[in-house]
Amino acid sequence: MKKKIALIGYGVIGKRVADAIALQDDMELTGIADVISDWRISAAVEKGYPVFAANSNARENMTTAGIPVKGTMEELLAQVDLAVDCTPKKIAAQNVETYKKLGVKFILHGGEKHETTGHSFSAENNYISALHRESTRVVSCNTTSILRTLTALKRAGLLQSARGTLLRRATDPWESHLGGIMNTLVPEKDIPSHQGPDAQSVDPELDVVTMAVKVPQTLSHLHYWNVRLTRKADKKEIIEAFEVSTRIAFINYGEGLVSNNTIKEKYLDMGRPWGDMYEVALWQDMLKVEGNELYYAYVVDNQAIVIPETIDAIRALTGIESDALRSISKTNQSLGI
Repeated sequence: MKKKIALIGYGVIGKRVADAIALQDDMELTGIADVISDWRISAAVEKGYPVFAANSNARENMTTAGIPVKGTMEELLAQVDLAVDCTPKKIAAQNVETYKKLGVKFILHGGEKHETTGHSFSAENNYISALHRESTRVVSCNTTSILRTLTALKRAGLLQSARGTLLRRATDPWESHLGGIMNTLVPEKDIPSHQGPDAQSVDPELDVVTMAVKVPQTLSHLHYWNVRLTRKADKKEIIEAFEVSTRIAFINYGEGLVSNNTIKEKYLDMGRPWGDMYEVALWQDMLKVEGNELYYAYVVDNQAIVIPETIDAIRALTGIESDALRSISKTNQSLGI
């Protein structure tokens, strides 16, 4: 039988998770709950998703706006096996008590602290440890990319330590009119930035340090990495190590993919919804190995990279699939990865 899934929060991540759930044959989207009553939730109604109100005020506003409301968030949660929380930072943590009170398994995302669930998830790293858990946290977009690339090197026995610099988008594209930065760069004060320790919440053995700078663009994040290898290696061996991950896609500067906007255009041309890139887009012709040192760069689609991870986390927590590779393969196929 399909597992019944509730989606809490129909924003940038939530709407993508909703569509991804709808593509799976072993789970169903029972409903979505939110507080909004504008064009965003109207899009969910047009797709046929049942809409529930997160609270009484939201229900009143939705009804006034002509949104058909199926019930309250708690009524939705009473029907499901698991809730995926895609609400803004800190709101999800407030919802945890409701999930626990109703005995509903739940998934949070990278905006919340590891301690909120006691488990942080990345499908290629620790799927097995998430099996049948009551909750987990899918780590952030940047952390997901770090884990995919470093884990590939680690599995090949090549990873000793890693130091990365992240150029982070200023805000989500649809919120560009509300804030962000213009004509400046804003370095994060703390070194390491939070992504390194966050990756260690999934794999404590990683010797990784990150630094981050916020930049005036919204399309994606750009990472530069310097990795110390366990031994001397050549470029072919490194590429073969990365190829083990089905969620790393090689791109080439020489083919005209010279920037995040050209990469975005490629994925739009591929027909991906919203031009989403679920993979880490790693420049193959920029990658360089000198002795036991490796240098590479890649782009992260902050709106899309955690979507396949979330689908795999649903399978792990509900026990639909006990094998990580089978779940990853099924998710990849459904999303066109």
